[in-house]
Amino acid sequence: MIDAGGCLDDQIGAVANRRAVFVIHPGEGTPYLGRTTLLRRRLLRLVGPRSTPSRLLSLREVVSRVEYQITASWLETHLLFLEVARLHYPDTYRSVIRLRMPPYLKVGLSNAFPRCYVSTRLAGSRGLWYGPFRTRAGADQFMNQFSDLFQIRRCQEDLEPSPDHPGCIYGEMSMCLRPCQQVVGPEEYASEVARVTEFLTTDGHSLLDAVTRARDGLSQEMRFEEAARLHKQLEKIQQVLRLRDELACDIERLHGVAVTPSVEEGYVQLWFMLAGGWLRPVRFRVEAAGDKTVSLDQRLRELAGGLRRPVFPARERQDHLALLSRWYYSTFRDGEWLPFDSPSALPYRKLVRAISRVAAQERGGPAAGPPT
Repeated sequence: MIDAGGCLDDQIGAVANRRAVFVIHPGEGTPYLGRTTLLRRRLLRLVGPRSTPSRLLSLREVVSRVEYQITASWLETHLLFLEVARLHYPDTYRSVIRLRMPPYLKVGLSNAFPRCYVSTRLAGSRGLWYGPFRTRAGADQFMNQFSDLFQIRRCQEDLEPSPDHPGCIYGEMSMCLRPCQQVVGPEEYASEVARVTEFLTTDGHSLLDAVTRARDGLSQEMRFEEAARLHKQLEKIQQVLRLRDELACDIERLHGVAVTPSVEEGYVQLWFMLAGGWLRPVRFRVEAAGDKTVSLDQRLRELAGGLRRPVFPARERQDHLALLSRWYYSTFRDGEWLPFDSPSALPYRKLVRAISRVAAQERGGPAAGPPT
């Protein structure tokens, strides 16, 4: 911490010129929050002496103290920045840190006749959320393509089924079960919605496996024309699945671990995410201390045994997923991300190799970060 009651310039001069999150507290009013890759230079710009008048922001006359924390990665910086902003600006922190919510696909299960649509909110009615996607255009494209594989409605109206309902083009093309015209009832429509949710929660395997088995069965029966038709359908499903972004999945199954550098030499930071929520970071020693016979793999297994799924409010989990999306899809991502199906299925070999790579990169020097 830097106290303005002492020699401000000497204290700033002693600060490391490293990546950090900082808070400048004025004598009165709200604090100034910031993040930077060069802390000393940024503080000199904000609270350092000015020899000539300048239009740049200067807080030297109002500063009472400066708090800061050194960070070692882009992910750590932004997660800490979120925590600090939520503390000082509980109502407006998202705009303060410019946190953009990524898009998801939502199947609204509270409706009698659910449909799939793109949303940036995780709160609201009961449903299944699939994402996060890189862009809304990508989410729209995937939704439109995968909807062609099923017959759920695409209209946005609140349905009041009636035989006199005019219907739509999708019903005329047999791409919708036409619940609006009472062609099917809620039970039959619900079975189609169940196929949709199963497709999303299994990342398409439910449909892929069923079509593959049917195609192979027809081939064995030497019904080659029908098998060829199913093979084309299989290719279409595979083409649709290639439109997904890398992180996109049922958010209840979004588990993974990010491996990033640590501020302490000889360590890395492990950021576990379970069901779309970040756990507290683990500072993990690369080389075993004391008993050298304990392997890195064994220490990771002991660590994973204590992982428990967090319980977060929907808004907080949405913030966590937004930061994961921002970090993972950025061009200046540092560290590595390893997804897994559950803590019991952690890919230990891949994780050991990822830790070794990140530790080796850290010994070679800090990676470049985003501009500040």
